[in-house]
Amino acid sequence: MRPLDRIEIFRGDITSERVDAIVNAANTDLLLGSGVAGAIRVKGGPSIQDECDAHGPVELGGAALTGGGNLPAANVIHAAAMHLGGLPTEESIRQAVQNSLAIADRERFDAISFPAIGTGVGGFPMEEAARIILEVTVDFLRDHDHPKRVRFVLLDEVAVALFRSRVEGLKQRVR
Repeated sequence: MRPLDRIEIFRGDITSERVDAIVNAANTDLLLGSGVAGAIRVKGGPSIQDECDAHGPVELGGAALTGGGNLPAANVIHAAAMHLGGLPTEESIRQAVQNSLAIADRERFDAISFPAIGTGVGGFPMEEAARIILEVTVDFLRDHDHPKRVRFVLLDEVAVALFRSRVEGLKQRVR
């Protein structure tokens, strides 16, 4: 299956996803504060933060795997695209997505769900984030069998439209 055929984009609540793992837009301290991380903390329960404390801190652009606590997803991949209180960069987002996908491949996950890494608390521009995240994902999927599906679960229709537009542009380049 072609990499672009393995990508799904829609509006939703990532903490409701029933997949092998959801990806958390994390900081290097793996502190589940606000935004996606805060929603994961609230819905998933304290065991996720406890596991983060055991793993962290991680390098900028790194990723760590924990259980999913009370979430429908079995696991959480924490993609550290910024330092606590800092801002993400193109390179840190690129590396965090790459390292998250590498964990999914290593664990042979069939399906994972990503938010728009870096765009919430980090304030990174959505259009640029869509470009970076999707380019990294497509490049990774070309050479790896896992994850079989990558779902982008976004908070609003503007983000959905930007991600879908970027996928259409990538499809045009492939033809």
